[in-house]
Amino acid sequence: MRSNDVLGLVFADTMSDKIPELSASRTVASIPIGGKYRLIDFVLSNMSNSGVNNVGIIAKSNFLSLTDHVGSGSAYDLSKRRSNLTLLTPYDGKNFSNYIETIYNMHGYIDHCREEYVLISPGNVVTNFDYNALFDFHSKNDADVTFVYRRGVVPAGYDRPLTVETDDSGKVTQVRITPEIGDVEVNQVYGSMLIKKSVLMEEIRNALSVNQLDAKRHIQMSLDKYKVFAYENTGYTAVVSSINSYFDFNMDLMKKDVRDALFNPKRPIYTKVRDDAPSRYGLDSRVKNSIIAQGCVIDGEVENCVISKGVYVGKGAKLSNCIIMQDTKIGKDTKLNYVIIDKDVTVKDERSLMGFDSYPIYIAKKSVV
Repeated sequence: MRSNDVLGLVFADTMSDKIPELSASRTVASIPIGGKYRLIDFVLSNMSNSGVNNVGIIAKSNFLSLTDHVGSGSAYDLSKRRSNLTLLTPYDGKNFSNYIETIYNMHGYIDHCREEYVLISPGNVVTNFDYNALFDFHSKNDADVTFVYRRGVVPAGYDRPLTVETDDSGKVTQVRITPEIGDVEVNQVYGSMLIKKSVLMEEIRNALSVNQLDAKRHIQMSLDKYKVFAYENTGYTAVVSSINSYFDFNMDLMKKDVRDALFNPKRPIYTKVRDDAPSRYGLDSRVKNSIIAQGCVIDGEVENCVISKGVYVGKGAKLSNCIIMQDTKIGKDTKLNYVIIDKDVTVKDERSLMGFDSYPIYIAKKSVV
């Protein structure tokens, strides 16, 4: 299988109902992470690095920031003569209701594309993954469908996990929906799969004809009909499925082994470039174990924090275990601990906010505290 014979489809709003705070004004895929990236950067970079040069992003609402961020796809090398990035938005002003109807509503776009295979991926998974290995595995087994799974404990927020069991060859022998698993490690599929386009569209039409709109249930019922395999992603993987998982992932970025796993120079992660001056640090500032993006002014103390572009931290301010998004202003003598602050927020002087590692406080976009 050639990678340029694969159409990429990204669901930008995966788990949006589980993260209402962060997805109120944006798609899940455009949530800022790591100070300078968005969630969508990882899946698009993985596809581009693997030679997938035609990608469609399915977004149901609040896609202005997503459109602004991905643009024409040039940041991901997806705007050349033989590559393309397309934002697929609702028809007739109607939001997509479920996975199967969404794919069917895209049938005109999918049928028009020349690629023989479709690579479907959620927009809320952070990993650095070589899809070429998946393509080789799929071709070697002459599979109709290949799921990508990760072995581990199901993260908080996934109330209907899809898990698979396989034989020694990787062939799927069992598909389970909402299993009683507790803290046991399982082979969980987060939504990524490689499938023949003809099989995909045939099954979508069959599902609609019998009013079977539950995609996971339909997969379970179709297991004996096709050659279904599963391929394990053994690299670092984070799933943003709640405000807590979002906070935990950003804190994980302070670990060198996590950064090394995600930001592999052989498979770089691309993003939209914003030209800011280098960050400035005042004479009385102190920064420890933190990620600071460009364009910031740090006059206070920062520890175990992720600080995005253009953030100002006033004199005497003390920030610990915080995520501060773009262009936020933190007043002097302010004390923040376990706080997530969205973009363009103003925190006035001498304010004090404290959450906990299991319950970080969230401040909405453009708020004044």
